Amino acid sequence: MSNLFDKLSIRQLVKDDLDSIVEIDTKVLGETRRDYWVTKIIKQAETRPPDASLVSEIDGKVVGFILGEVSGWEFKVPNNIGWIDTIGIDPDYQNRGIAKVLANALVTNLKRYSVDTIYTLVNWNDWDLLQFFHAMGFSRGDMINLVLKV
Repeated sequence: MSNLFDKLSIRQLVKDDLDSIVEIDTKVLGETRRDYWVTKIIKQAETRPPDASLVSEIDGKVVGFILGEVSGWEFKVPNNIGWIDTIGIDPDYQNRGIAKVLANALVTNLKRYSVDTIYTLVNWNDWDLLQFFHAMGFSRGDMINLVLKV
C-alpha cells in the first residue's frame, strides 16, 4: 500500500479532467452522465474556488476526484461554511485510502477560506459512504433534508 501512496499525487481539477471524471462516474454508476459533468465542472467552475476541486492521480492517470464549495464564494462574501459536493474513486482503486487523502487535502484547502464547518449530504442507505465520512470525523448535523416530489 505504501507503494500506492508513493505514486499518488493530488492536484487541482482542470477542465481537461472532464473525460476522466466521466469515465470514473460511468464505472461507479453504470451509466454515462457527461452533460451533468459538463455543467458541474465547466459551467460551475467560476462559482467555486479553484482549489476546492481536486483530482488524485497515479502515474498520470486520474483515479479519483472531489468537488468542494465555499458558501458565498461567488459573491466574495466571507463565510465559514464549506461543502463536499461529490467524491468519486475509480472502482479499481477504491478501499485503498485515496478518498481519505483527497478529503483531507480538500479540508486543508477550505481552511484557507476561513471555513470552520464542512457539510455534505449522504443517502441514508449508503452505508459505505456514511462509514467513510464518520471515519473522517463527520457527525450527524442539526439540519434535516426535506424533499418535495412534484
